[in-house]
Amino acid sequence: MPPQKPHWDHLYREVVTSGLCTGCAGCTIACPHDMLRYDDTGGRYRPWKVNEDGGPSDCTHGVKGCTICTRACPRFRDWEPEVDQFLFGRARTDQEVAGVYDEIVLARATDLEVLAAGQDGGIVSAILIWALEHDVVDAALVSELVRDDNSQKAVPALARNRAEVLARAGSRYIYSANSLAYRDAVEEGAERIALVGTSCQASLRAVMSARKAGKVARRLVLSIGLLCSKTFDDEIFEDLFEARYCLRQEEIAKINIKGVFQIWTRDGSYHEVPLKEGHGWTREGCKACPDFSAQHADISAGGIGFFGDWTLTVIRTEQGRLVISQMLEDEAIETHPGGDDPGAIELMKKLARSSRRRWPANAAREPGLLPSSA
Repeated sequence: MPPQKPHWDHLYREVVTSGLCTGCAGCTIACPHDMLRYDDTGGRYRPWKVNEDGGPSDCTHGVKGCTICTRACPRFRDWEPEVDQFLFGRARTDQEVAGVYDEIVLARATDLEVLAAGQDGGIVSAILIWALEHDVVDAALVSELVRDDNSQKAVPALARNRAEVLARAGSRYIYSANSLAYRDAVEEGAERIALVGTSCQASLRAVMSARKAGKVARRLVLSIGLLCSKTFDDEIFEDLFEARYCLRQEEIAKINIKGVFQIWTRDGSYHEVPLKEGHGWTREGCKACPDFSAQHADISAGGIGFFGDWTLTVIRTEQGRLVISQMLEDEAIETHPGGDDPGAIELMKKLARSSRRRWPANAAREPGLLPSSA
């Protein structure tokens, strides 16, 4: 009897219930049989299978040979070496703790409205607007804040034009599985889709392409990854910011993290909250995540440098290079060499090294702390 191909039962045991699941929802959007749902309540952020057709851990489609969910997962088995080989044609070296890349630049939008609406240098918003207006993508999977009673929640959303990109600009630090907006995009006729997300979500395009995970892989044409060491449960607003610092969520206009929670309120005031105080609200899916630097995105971006109005931008793939080059030609962005802020590059590597130490020793061999990075 031939060995059984890995399917939902294996994914459920090895990732979803083992602590490795990041909640990226890749398996959910890729399932061709509509067997998977997503639970983002109570801090869970996990896929689950409908009770019909085999129960929560079994899948009759999987038994019959369907393997799409495992091929869509950016934490299933040897995902990292597989995707490194697919994207870059080689394994990473011991020194490439933040992943393989072509170039690092400091970048920012030249459009003042985009710069004001976006985070740091507004580079992600600038890329999306340019890609939408230059027929590169039909829609982008992002997040937006929606109000529920007196609180706000980050939820998946579509951006189809400049106005929607600007309305949804800015960092959240509370988790949203942006990939879940994929089906809305397809229903609206989008065939070329950009995905913006934390490192786990930013890997989906490459993972699905490397493992030939169906139509989703074909439609995801651009991946923009956000440098991310962790995200937080929604409860942090009420239980920490409001309870201890009297900062009500509806009064918060913007949040950034630069060693502390930087919080701007709608009355124009500024507040700082020690980052260590937020530890108790760290999302469970982040605690074993080894990828700070969005290592399998086309372009990775984050505001970790000395220059607060520029974005550290990591160009990784040919697609990423093409987009940045054409945007420079169109003067949609401006850049400086990443070497102008060596501290930012070193910080990225330091945080990447720290994240890699999270990977459990009893999980798949890769990833892990590379030998010379100890």
